[in-house]
Amino acid sequence: MKKYLIYGILIAILGFGFYNKIYIPKHTFKTTIATVGNINLKVNGIGNVGAKEIYKIGSVYGGKVLSFIVNEGDFIKKGTTIAQIDSIDLSDKIAEQIVSIEKIRSDIKALKLDKKGANTTFHYQDEIFKKNQKLYKKGAISELDFKKYKTNKDVANLQVRSLSSKIDSLYIQIKQIKINTKGLKEKLARYTIISPVDGYITKKYISNFAIINPNQTLIDIVNPKDVWIETHIDTRISGDVKVGDIATINLRSSNIKYNGKVKNIKPINNSVTNEREIDISFDNLPIPFYLEEQAIVDIHIKQLKDIFKVPNKALAIYDEVNGVWTVKNNIVNFKPLKILAYDTKYAATKDIKITDIFIIPNPKKKTLTNGMKIYND
Repeated sequence: MKKYLIYGILIAILGFGFYNKIYIPKHTFKTTIATVGNINLKVNGIGNVGAKEIYKIGSVYGGKVLSFIVNEGDFIKKGTTIAQIDSIDLSDKIAEQIVSIEKIRSDIKALKLDKKGANTTFHYQDEIFKKNQKLYKKGAISELDFKKYKTNKDVANLQVRSLSSKIDSLYIQIKQIKINTKGLKEKLARYTIISPVDGYITKKYISNFAIINPNQTLIDIVNPKDVWIETHIDTRISGDVKVGDIATINLRSSNIKYNGKVKNIKPINNSVTNEREIDISFDNLPIPFYLEEQAIVDIHIKQLKDIFKVPNKALAIYDEVNGVWTVKNNIVNFKPLKILAYDTKYAATKDIKITDIFIIPNPKKKTLTNGMKIYND
């Protein structure tokens, strides 16, 4: 009998220890309550750093690339010389054209002197003609002599007109040469590659002194004002997004959250992924930036006011349904919830009461079931 009594005492001690050290801790849970307040409704998407415009700068003409000393990551101003393409003999041709103009001007100067002399001769012959015309009318000279004076005057006049035509022709030549020279200068200018915009060089395709083909790209330039996040968002949650909505950008390379705005919504959805591309611009672009870097974007579409807020740590899934575990008189029951929105700490819903007490699930403790008895911390 004594032996059995000892066994009974040991079993009681073990049972008491199990109850206090294992059963009660396993059934003891922390609890929390809901609050009433505002919560921002947002949609989330993943995207990559891109740009509205990527300027591909190249040369119209092929040739050897000279003075190409820019590097990827350099910031260049509009009008900055990027590279010089070897123009071979264009400069010499322009110089030849200029020399030709000077020679023609010299010829014009000489012809003008000849014309001046021809004009003097013409006026002299004209005076003789007029005097002899009077004599002819009086019958003082023969018709043959009169025609000789008229011929001399006409020849002098033709000489003046011929010189005038030569001078006009040379002026036309100068005009044509100037047009040709202008064309050569414009062509020569195209051998000097300049930046059309302010921006960063994001890609350099060739090295200095390389031989390029006509219309070959040398560099890519991106204007910081054009940089944005090309974000892809499920069409089912993108309907309320509009241009101008505030956004938060989290780049993969940084823990800093950047502010931005919805800048553009593409009018065509991706039929394969059922996603819509929404472009988000930076309020203040991080420098340096990296094209194609991955980013997570939150777009704030509206604010829910005076809504019940359940701490996210109280949320649970039971039988594939979202909800919370409530406790009343130490008895647990699962309450399904329709979640209207999430933020970093709370979930918004209308399906609870302010008096509800929620259990904070703990995977190290007893698995919760409907009707289960628990203890509160």
